[in-house]
Amino acid sequence: MTMRTLTTALLAGAALLAAAPLGEAKAQGQKTVLNYGMASKDMGRLDPHLTATTPDKALLQMIFNGLVRFKPGSLSLEQMEPDLAEKWTRSADGKEWVFMLRKGVQCHRGYGELTSDDVVYSLKRASDTKTSSFASDYKDIDKVEAPDKYTVKITLKSAIPSLLLFVANLHGGNIVCKKAAVEAGENFKVKPIGTGPFMFEEYKPQQSVTLVANKQYFRGAPKLERIVYRYIESDASRDLAFASGELDLVYGRQDETWVERTKKVKDAVVAVIEPAELSSIYLNTKHEILKDIRVRKAIAHAIDRKAMVQLKGASTAREARSIVPIGYLGQADDVPLLPFDLEKSKALLKEAGHPNGFTLKIIHTNLSGMLPTMQAWQAMLKKVGINLEIDVVEHATFHAQIRKDLSPIVHYAAARPPVADIYLTQFFHSRSQVNTPTAVTNFTHCNQADAEIDAARSEPDPAKAKALWRTAQIKLMENVCAVPSHEQLQTFAYKSNLVFGYDLKGSLSLGPPILETTHFK
Repeated sequence: MTMRTLTTALLAGAALLAAAPLGEAKAQGQKTVLNYGMASKDMGRLDPHLTATTPDKALLQMIFNGLVRFKPGSLSLEQMEPDLAEKWTRSADGKEWVFMLRKGVQCHRGYGELTSDDVVYSLKRASDTKTSSFASDYKDIDKVEAPDKYTVKITLKSAIPSLLLFVANLHGGNIVCKKAAVEAGENFKVKPIGTGPFMFEEYKPQQSVTLVANKQYFRGAPKLERIVYRYIESDASRDLAFASGELDLVYGRQDETWVERTKKVKDAVVAVIEPAELSSIYLNTKHEILKDIRVRKAIAHAIDRKAMVQLKGASTAREARSIVPIGYLGQADDVPLLPFDLEKSKALLKEAGHPNGFTLKIIHTNLSGMLPTMQAWQAMLKKVGINLEIDVVEHATFHAQIRKDLSPIVHYAAARPPVADIYLTQFFHSRSQVNTPTAVTNFTHCNQADAEIDAARSEPDPAKAKALWRTAQIKLMENVCAVPSHEQLQTFAYKSNLVFGYDLKGSLSLGPPILETTHFK
């Protein structure tokens, strides 16, 4: 080989190395870039105190921490463990909590050490309706103080059964870095700064978000160098990209057909995990037509829950039993769930003055996991003369519009921390009514169970709290505020060489947690 040929070869090799994605230029065969496919057209908001969408939550859990966290892969309240806080104490009356922070935790991008000042700022931010979609969760907090640099003291107005849930690594419990949030202002939702194992690097509209390893992560530098979180709305495109090896991890369709088909893909592992998302039809009880309880009962009688489970598949779906998901602390099985009965539905419509039915215009997301459900309900309701004209919009737009009270019927598929209090408060307390200063996700405008919901929050006796939650569910179901249909478990597929670093049984962020331990073998 001549010197010129050798030089040319070396330069070509250097160029290829420089062009290689971060982490791919390591030892041959060592893969350090995770390509993650999500069923969404685009990012919503990466401000953890504002967003509740599935695509955003799965990404946020890589960027932020809470004071405590659910054990990775688990939903167990008994297995919650330290996160930003090393330890904590609780007073005998349950009204005073003190959290001792880890020392040396660093905010991303050089924003300095995380201290009690950041935690106080974050929890106050999460409690403010102007900066949080979860403010009603924090109404029982009286004070959040910082006695010193590494201590946070939370004083409650009254004892509640679930404070750890509100300071865990989910929703308002995610801790933001104060300096970065103040500096970014409105832009924080597209340039988030946290303390998690991965840092935000780049956002390409309608394409992807790229995260890079946080080498200063307090649990140790991540084994992955980069995560490319790709927005691929089409199920077929996402599946093809996974089958070809372009994607390592994908959000799946919540139906049995997808599960069985994907299991046959080479090197694929399919995970069907908790929590199940409860799909309910939320009815605006103040709407001109829906304010008549006979109409709401007619809608309930027209929904065939067994048919919905058959449509989705028994391995991924189960019939709903209440307006609170199965297995949540306080969920009641003996609520007045109206049975499928088309003749009863037609009779109620006739009695209410709608012998020929009626037409409603509603808004719905184009998200592939949800739209077929709404279309199935649409077909069921048509059998009794109720015609739903569906305006299909992008998922982030859907969330924005339903929160402005623009759709008389809302399909919401949700999973929350597994305590009845949170679900009842967010979806059925008058404080949470949409289009109000304290809005969360009460699309029904129901308030019949406010007293029970509030009383249960401060009831120290677990048995009495459960009784109050049961009464709340009965009252709301008797008023037909919502029609619970079915629950769907989360479905994901990943390549067999991907190791999460824990036993994946569930995730409240609705996506497998990607940790510092996650790697390719």
